[in-house]
Amino acid sequence: MRKFIQIWQNKSLRKKILFTLFAILVYRFASAISVPGVNLEAIKTVFDQNQILGVFSVFTGGSAENFSIMLMGVSPYINASIIMQLMTVVIPKLESLKHEGAQGQRVINRWTRYLTLPLAILQSYGMILLLNTSAAQAGAVLIDDITNIMSILPLMISVTTGTIFLMWLGELITERGISNGISLIIFAGIVATVPSVIGQTLGLAAFDETKYLPFILITIITLLLTVLVILVAEAYRNVPITYGGSGQKGVTKGGIPIKINQAGMIPIIFAFSLITFPTLVAQFFRGNSVADWIIVNFGGSELGGLYMASLFIFVMAFTFFYVSITFNPEQVAENIQKRGGYIPGVRPGKETITYLSRVSNRLNLWGGLFIGFLAAGPLLLQKIFQDINLGTAQLLMSGSGIIIIVGVILELSRQVDTQLMQEDYDKYLKTAG
Repeated sequence: MRKFIQIWQNKSLRKKILFTLFAILVYRFASAISVPGVNLEAIKTVFDQNQILGVFSVFTGGSAENFSIMLMGVSPYINASIIMQLMTVVIPKLESLKHEGAQGQRVINRWTRYLTLPLAILQSYGMILLLNTSAAQAGAVLIDDITNIMSILPLMISVTTGTIFLMWLGELITERGISNGISLIIFAGIVATVPSVIGQTLGLAAFDETKYLPFILITIITLLLTVLVILVAEAYRNVPITYGGSGQKGVTKGGIPIKINQAGMIPIIFAFSLITFPTLVAQFFRGNSVADWIIVNFGGSELGGLYMASLFIFVMAFTFFYVSITFNPEQVAENIQKRGGYIPGVRPGKETITYLSRVSNRLNLWGGLFIGFLAAGPLLLQKIFQDINLGTAQLLMSGSGIIIIVGVILELSRQVDTQLMQEDYDKYLKTAG
């Protein structure tokens, strides 16, 4: 309670939090606005029968289930970010921009926004075709005339505009609010689906008591996974550093904390966005054997082993890729040497770089395995429930959802603590002055 009072009394922090809450409220309000000209009963049928689309809907806060103007969420923006990060590895100009600090990052962010627009247009068409085809397979009619450009174009413009608005809103939260705006929007979308699904599950259990067992098991597993995610998120390997001369006098000991999960929630967000993208593109090439295979295995009504394995591999790959961008052993080793420090038992220079790379890669392996398990494990668990006739439990708080929620809350908590400490420091300087 004392901390809440401190937060409220901090004028700057209070404004940022209130602005963030207002922006999220605007997002949730916009998510409830359905695009005209779509059969909403048909879209509900689609999501009731298609598990993969149900997983996608969780990341859009349920916007897809009512064919909202926020149908795609921030997925095109995330895809654009993935492409830009990949391009920084292969294009020297982008790589040099990345090393120019804040100015270079602003240029990369601007190009990412430009790339988001064509991707959103492409993805909107693919998503509409996917939903319409899924509705037809379920015996429902989503859009009366999908071949009429005048029928589908307004829908594409509406959902593309929704994505661009959401991208702008996320950046506005980052600039004027608190924490990362895009992450907070995804977080708000996941949290918003929990009460409704719990209500639906308990409502079904009132008529079918067999629904209680999977719901209770999922709840217990969710709580255990949440505790485990928090422990892993805060766990780190401390690399000891010694600064100063060779004698005991003047020697200072420190360390570099390297987290087990260095990438946080980013690989899961990237993996889910990437795994849905080929399905949307395949909608343009229906009738082609490769496109049909992608649609069946990655956009069908059931989550198969190939989907889970691909998700796990993508998470692992993005874990190593993202950390390779954010953690540079050469730069860290150089900074240690400049400050007159060294790792005990390790020579400065190449040996230090090799040592840091080895430690980082080992931690990445375990961190990647952990978040890969969190992403694919609950999907496998749900399939097992169905196979042994325990009923179904909706993935409201899947492993990926848990790690995103925990990651956002921990980051938000750190941001708030930093703001409060800064306020106390400023007060101390004024008093001392």
